[in-house]
Amino acid sequence: MTLGDKISKLRKDNNYTQEQLADILGVSRQSISKWESDIAYPETDKLVKMGKLFECSMDYLLNEDISEKQGIQPTEKESLWDKLKLQIHERKSEKTVMGMPLWHIARNAKGFVAVGLNARGVIAIGLKAQGVVSLGMLSIGVFSFGMLSIGLLAIGLFALGVLSAGCFALGILTAGAISFGVISIGAIATGEFSVGALAIGKYFALGDNARAMVAIGDTEAAGSVFQKIGELSAQDIADVKQSLDTVVPAYFSWAKELIKLFL
Repeated sequence: MTLGDKISKLRKDNNYTQEQLADILGVSRQSISKWESDIAYPETDKLVKMGKLFECSMDYLLNEDISEKQGIQPTEKESLWDKLKLQIHERKSEKTVMGMPLWHIARNAKGFVAVGLNARGVIAIGLKAQGVVSLGMLSIGVFSFGMLSIGLLAIGLFALGVLSAGCFALGILTAGAISFGVISIGAIATGEFSVGALAIGKYFALGDNARAMVAIGDTEAAGSVFQKIGELSAQDIADVKQSLDTVVPAYFSWAKELIKLFL
């Protein structure tokens, strides 16, 4: 078997198209076609990549007298990243949903379900993921989970969303070690309405140390309209609600009423 015959056989045995193999090796489809037709020959680094990809020896590829595939000999360890780059080759469903493949696996994947280094889809999983439901290092979506997460519902180390939770959370309703939001809950919480060990709010704060117009603290409270250290009496609760009605503007009435429910 010639080198071209072997490349063609290995490619087909592993269910690659010429385009997919070309993408993995960083060459054109025409190059793959020429190699398989023995019109041209791959460079040494491409042979090494194919040996690793197809798990065969250089002897098998280059020696026409060897027709049976031989495994690669143990060499220095490949890094996880090297293995990842070799294994992330394109796979695509023939069925489509809304003009997109039902599933797509590739470096740059786009499908109903997309998996890749850069993934875009209804459900996206990747280092960078964008979708209705997304999971990745950098994740953007309606429901987003990742180290840096942005979405309607965002959960991550750094989370930005309408509803967000993380070590650092920023949004409308937020919870985190350090939290910034209209309604903010965290060890350190800042916002219009804050609850936390250190709670700093514009209108309302509840915590060990609370600072706001209406401040309720366990050990310290600083409020310009109302302040109380310790448990609230029935009269205190009535005063807090009246104070909130006085200081909170109408566009935050939804948040004010939510706070009242927990007093």
